[in-house]
Parts: sequence; structure tokens; C-alpha cells
Amino acid sequence: MITPTATAATFLALITTSFLFLFVTPPSKSTYHSLFISDSLADNTSISHHLRTLTRRPHSAGSEANAEAAAYVISVLTSSDIPSHIASYKVLLTYPLSRSLLLINPPPKQPTNFTLRQETYDGDPYADVEDEVLPTFHAYAKSGTVIGPVVYVNYGRVVDYLKLKEIGVNVSGTVVLARYGKIFRGDIVKNACEEGAIGAVIYSDRKDYGGAGEARWFPDGRWLPPSGVQVGSVHKGVGDPTTPGWASRDDDGDECERLSEDEVEQEGDVLFLPSLPVSAADGEEILRSIGGPVASDDWQGDKDAPTYRVGPGPGILNLSYTGEQILTKIDNVVGVIKGAEEPDRFVILGNHRDAWTFGAVDPNSGTAALLEIAQRLGKLQRRGWKPRRTIILCSWDAEEYGLTGSTEWVEENREILASRAVAYLNADTAVVGPGFYARATPQLDELIKRATQQVKDPENSSLTVYEAWAGSGSSPMLGRLGGGGSDFKPFLQHVGIPAADISFGKDYPVYHSLYDNFIWMEKFGDPKFQRHVAEASVWGLVALWLADEEFLPFDYLSYAKELQISTKNLESEISNNDINLSPIFKSIRELEEAAKEIEYQRKAIEESRGWIATAWKKDQLRVRELNDRLMMAERAFTDRDGLFGMTWHKHLIYGPTKHNNYGSQSFPGIDDAVNLAKELKTEESWNRVQHEVWRVSRVIRQASLVLKGQPT
Repeated sequence: MITPTATAATFLALITTSFLFLFVTPPSKSTYHSLFISDSLADNTSISHHLRTLTRRPHSAGSEANAEAAAYVISVLTSSDIPSHIASYKVLLTYPLSRSLLLINPPPKQPTNFTLRQETYDGDPYADVEDEVLPTFHAYAKSGTVIGPVVYVNYGRVVDYLKLKEIGVNVSGTVVLARYGKIFRGDIVKNACEEGAIGAVIYSDRKDYGGAGEARWFPDGRWLPPSGVQVGSVHKGVGDPTTPGWASRDDDGDECERLSEDEVEQEGDVLFLPSLPVSAADGEEILRSIGGPVASDDWQGDKDAPTYRVGPGPGILNLSYTGEQILTKIDNVVGVIKGAEEPDRFVILGNHRDAWTFGAVDPNSGTAALLEIAQRLGKLQRRGWKPRRTIILCSWDAEEYGLTGSTEWVEENREILASRAVAYLNADTAVVGPGFYARATPQLDELIKRATQQVKDPENSSLTVYEAWAGSGSSPMLGRLGGGGSDFKPFLQHVGIPAADISFGKDYPVYHSLYDNFIWMEKFGDPKFQRHVAEASVWGLVALWLADEEFLPFDYLSYAKELQISTKNLESEISNNDINLSPIFKSIRELEEAAKEIEYQRKAIEESRGWIATAWKKDQLRVRELNDRLMMAERAFTDRDGLFGMTWHKHLIYGPTKHNNYGSQSFPGIDDAVNLAKELKTEESWNRVQHEVWRVSRVIRQASLVLKGQPT
């Protein structure tokens, strides 16, 4: 028999259980985010192991060792409960078959036949796999033999050739000698070709890469040894040159559409000039053979270098290079953590895996950090965390050849990325040394700063990364992603996806050489691997906030302010040329108003919330619609016609310029038009500048309309 007292007790128990069910909730997202950057999840020993494993052999694109590295990445992702797969493409890569460089010196000195070989050292732990390193070469260099007097052209920039013309030096029919730096090596070769040179030799100057004074080179110091050579690609395009604008798929033997070799040459991105990279020692030997006018002080080397003269000759270079082009398979590794509430919104993290040699800094410091992020996310999943939006982790292949793996993937998935990608977060040479550096599209600036305020500085744990980064200044400055240089390019400049690239340290002297190995990293780049820990923490925390926060943490007021600064800089550059910039200033004001309005709308949604389920459902639709506007605004900065002469590049706000693929330039189309107009000094050329101004003003206005969410 059930008594009234028992019934009351049962009812009270049910009420208590229901109350506890309602109010005992799982940990908040912010709790998981704090755990992600905690010491309990960070593991510098594991990061060190990842890097050592990835760099035990040279692993250029298309090699067996790089396939092994891909398998290792998949194994780590899988063990972290992240479903993974390989996205393969069949692309055109080039490899060296033969190379020679002979310097014919003025009599009575004998000719110098350069060995073109980087030297190992006593006790080098990688000497046993040295023969797996590709011979020093330029990927996609033109095969051929050229003989001509040598001319020293400094960094091989347009401004350097103008200076040579001022002193009466003509490079037509010569082999140019340029030191690497300032601009992309492919632009060095392209500029030489446009000036009439028949060949190009690029060397790493001691002043830039070998240290100075009492500096010691690797393995005793961080600097590039005299025999060190920086290899790399001279491909001016993006992705597989045989499939410009579409993916190089090769499914079940069914070949995709490709350009012929002649058509590739007509595209103009594969250069027509034989070229070779050489060491500092070889560069100085060539410089000693050059006579003619003494180069200006800013063209000279360090205090121990010979006097640099510009030539031409009397030294003569006989340069011979033969390469082979092979269609070969490359493998991107893609891991996916599916979003629980918005699985159709993607936050993408990426780093390339292939390296010219061992790649301890470039790129596998980034790969090690990416795997650290994967392992931490796996641990969060085991504690119950699920992201609101989908997180995609990507290990790209063949980046060194021309951002090939990421570009083919973006081209294949362009439409789905254009409608679903929230942001792309990149790391490449992720750890070089001390000091935090970041480049981003401006709506991500404050988010990155906020992340650095949560992470301990690896050099001084009493400071945050932000405090060390800001130093004595009020706020640190972020760079912009204008040029190429890494895998953010197809995401931002082809599709218009907000992007960032972060690292610790900025430049390192053994770049793309035999000496970029685990020993260099362990001795000079990050001896305790705490910089890798901090890199993973900042990179991963930005991704978590983008994936988990209900409202996308984008700040378009920052974007408007940045555009205002860029336009004022442009105004001072082109003053007295009758160019009307008022269309851009007006469109920026509209963008600022739209940015303020969407922020008011976000606050209104938060303040209007109640407990009624139907109201919450309506709220979610409003949040989703607002987030869509924030996500899509960056797309509006693109134009279907792209940049003049570089139509694959659709972004009109940030992109490369005609003569520097690595440079970061605001309004690249305007900048190229201004440079041409200053050279031609014609009314027509200045009219083109005005046209580019109108184009930029239109895309900024389009972005403001997207943020407003209402058609005119």
C-alpha cells in the first residue's frame, strides 16, 4: 500500500532529480578552451618526437620519404580520434638531371668548375642519407646551356636594374648574378629575363645569411655555412602549371584536362631562362671575376667580402641545366572533427609537409605544432568536448613547388569552401626563434591578440605572449597576407576566405638548405621546444574560438580602419596626379557603418533572449544569419576578373604585385597601375589607375552590403 507520505517523498525526489538535471550541466566551452592551453595537455616532449620523426630523412614532394611522413601524420590523427583521409592529385613536378657551372676567368687565372655541392661536417648524423637530398636546383627552371659575361644585379629588383641603367650597364646577353632576398626568386629570374639576360645565378650572400664579424656557422652557430645553398621553385604561378584554375585529379586512370607543354609556356608562369642557385662561397668567387664600376655601398657585402663590381665581365659564366618534368602523385592528409551544431561551417588549419631537404623549420615545425593541436583536441573529445562548427586539419603536399597541394584542393572544393569556410589558419615556418609574429586579414586582428593574452610566453613564463609581443608599445602590429609564400594564398586570394599565418621568430639563415635539420632546431631554433608549445596554443586557441563561439568573433571595424590607413598612404603616393580617391573613402565609410550596425544587432540578440523555447529557436536562426554575413563579407573583396595580368588572384584588397610574388601589398591592382603610369607617363596609363580605384571602391561597398544583409 502506497501511503500519502511515500507519494510525497517520491514526488519530491522527482522534482529534485529534474532540478539537478536542468542545472548540473557539462563543462562550458570556455572550460575546455582553458584546458586546451593548460600545462596538463601541452607536451613539448611529444612535439620534439614528432619533429625528429618527420625530419629523419629528406622528403621532397613525390618522394617515398614524403609518403612515409604522410602515413605518420595519419597515424597521429587517427590515434587522436580524428577521422582522416588522403586527397591525392597527379601534378607536374620537376627534378634535376644534370647541372654545371663553369667560370671562365680573365687570364692568367684558370677556369673554375663549381662543384655545386653542400658539404657535410664531421659527426653529421644525417650524412648517411645525404644522397637522398635533391641536387641543388631551381624547380621549373628552363633547361639549356648559356654562355655570357656576368653582371652583378644586387637583389635583382626592378629598382636595381634602373640603377644599372643610370650608370650605363646593359645586361642584355649576359648571365646575371643576384643575391637572394627582398623578392621571390622567381621574380629575380623573371626580371632578368625581361631585361634581356640569358641566364641567372642566385647566391646567398654572407651579409644576409652568413652572419658578421665573429659569427659562427652551423653546426657551431646558427648561420649558413659557406657551402650552403638555398634551393627553391621559380614557378611564378600557383598550383600545377598544367591545370591552371582546376584540380589535377586522376581518378581510376581517367586523366583530367591538361595544358600541353607549349600551352604551359604560353601561360608565362614557367620561366624561359636557365638558372641555378649557388652558395655564398661560389657567389664571392664569381664576384671576384667581375670588373667595371664599383657597386654602391648598399650593394656591397660584409666587411670581409671582396669589393663588389657590377661588370659586365670580364668573367664569363657557362651555365648548363637539364631538368625533367614528371606527372606524379602528391598526397594531402585531411583530418575532420565534425561540428555538433553547425557541421556545415568549416574552420580550417593547414601546414605543408614536403621539404626541399630535412625541413625542421620549413615546414615541419608547423607540422609538429599541428600534430600537437590534434592530440590536444583528441584529449578534449575524450572529456566530452564537441566543436560547434567543423574543424579540418590539413597537411599539404608539394607546397615548395608552388603551393601545389593546397591549391589543387581549394580549386577542387572551391564552391563548397566559398559557401562554408569560416577561416583558414596557416603555419609554415612556425618556429624559427624568439618573438611572436602574425599576419592576417584585419577582422582577425583582435582575435589573435586576445589569444596571445591567454598563452604564456615561452621565453618568460611570467609574461603572456601578448605582453612580450607588445613590448613597450601600446599594441602590437600585425602584418598582412598580400603576397604568396605559403598555403593561405589560394584560400584568401582565390576564394576570399579570412586567413592568418602565425609563427615564433621571423627569419633563419639555413632556409631551404641542407642544414635545416633537427640538430639546428634543437640547438638554435627551440632547444626546449617551448616555442612549439606556445605556437600550438595560440594557433589552436584561435581555431577553437572560431569553431565554438556562438557569434563569429570577427571585427570589421578593424578592417575599415586598416583600409583607411592604406588609402591615406596611397593618397600621399599619388598626389598631384589628378587621381580621385573619394570613391574608396566613401565606400570605407559605408563599411564602417555596416560594421557598427552588425555589432548593434549582435548585442540586441543577446539582450533579447528569454526562456521560451520558440524564442530560442528564432534566436538561433538570427544568430546563423548574422554569422553568415560575417563569414561572407571577405568574399566580397574579390572580383571575378582578378588582378590585371594575374587573373587567378581575385582579391583586390590584399595580393601580390607584378614584380614581387612574396610582397604584401594593399590594393595590388592600384599599385601595379601606379608603377606603370609613373614609367609611361601617359594619360591612358593614369586613366587605368583611376579605373583600378573604382574597382577597389566597388568591392569594399559590396562587403558593406553583405554585412548589412539587405539588397539595395
